[in-house]
Amino acid sequence: MTAFDHLALLYRDAGELLAGTLSFVRAGLAASEPVAVAVPGANLDRIRDGLGADAGRVTFHDMTRAGGNPGRILPAVLLAFANAHPDRPVRIVEEQVWPGRTPLEYPACVQHEALINAVFAGRAARILCPYDVAGLAPEAIDDAHRTHPAVITPEGRVASPRYADPVALAESFNLPLPDPPADATMIAVDLTGLAKVRAFVIDLAEAAGLGADRADDLMIAVNELATNTVAHTPGQGTLSAWTEGGDLVCQVRDGGHIADPLAGRVPPPLTSSTGGRGLILVNQLCDLVRVHSRPGATTIRLHMRLSAR
Repeated sequence: MTAFDHLALLYRDAGELLAGTLSFVRAGLAASEPVAVAVPGANLDRIRDGLGADAGRVTFHDMTRAGGNPGRILPAVLLAFANAHPDRPVRIVEEQVWPGRTPLEYPACVQHEALINAVFAGRAARILCPYDVAGLAPEAIDDAHRTHPAVITPEGRVASPRYADPVALAESFNLPLPDPPADATMIAVDLTGLAKVRAFVIDLAEAAGLGADRADDLMIAVNELATNTVAHTPGQGTLSAWTEGGDLVCQVRDGGHIADPLAGRVPPPLTSSTGGRGLILVNQLCDLVRVHSRPGATTIRLHMRLSAR
């Protein structure tokens, strides 16, 4: 393997899922390639059981945990695995759009799938992305064609005529977020108020019943965004907070602009002195991160679930 191959596997039932994924995995194992499988729990069990004794040679991730936040998948799952094998081709089965993904999560999912093509361009890797044709909305299948250069159906592999430029497609999902509700709590973010921001988040999380450890995670994430506002944008920002659909939501808005669509998805080199790790950390800590950025205005919204879905 000398070039990147990004494939959508369109399956209609468990049999088609296993036929496509098991042949893909076993071809990699036969070529002595490192193989990872990152799919939702039920499909993870099916693939592991289908591999039998070969399962011990594969790295497994339950995507509902490892990639519940789509912004976490590239740095923490795909790149982590590929970078652990820098001199070898790798294969990854990655199902990150599944029935049950919420409308809040979906735009970040499509951005992720599109940007895989930019991040892995030129790398010796194959990534196979299953899509449940029977369970997903038609729009999701259409987006699978737009984010993958080729698709696999029971009839075979075909090039996708709808494949789109990855960065342009990701940018098309860089959409304004709805305004916070009227009862949202809001405070200023400025140089003198960072301690107040941290205390505000901890108090809010405690009142919402978030739990101490996850309250600390949210406080660290919000503090990272607030610090970036102070250090890298003109003027002050605002922090808004509210509960929505079983989530505690914190939003930081300021006058900056995140021009790089890969910000928060690709870790900078360890030798880099220009930063860029803040959004990586935020994605790691939060259940969902939504970003809308344009010249002169950036909104970053953090979701933390108050109970398991």
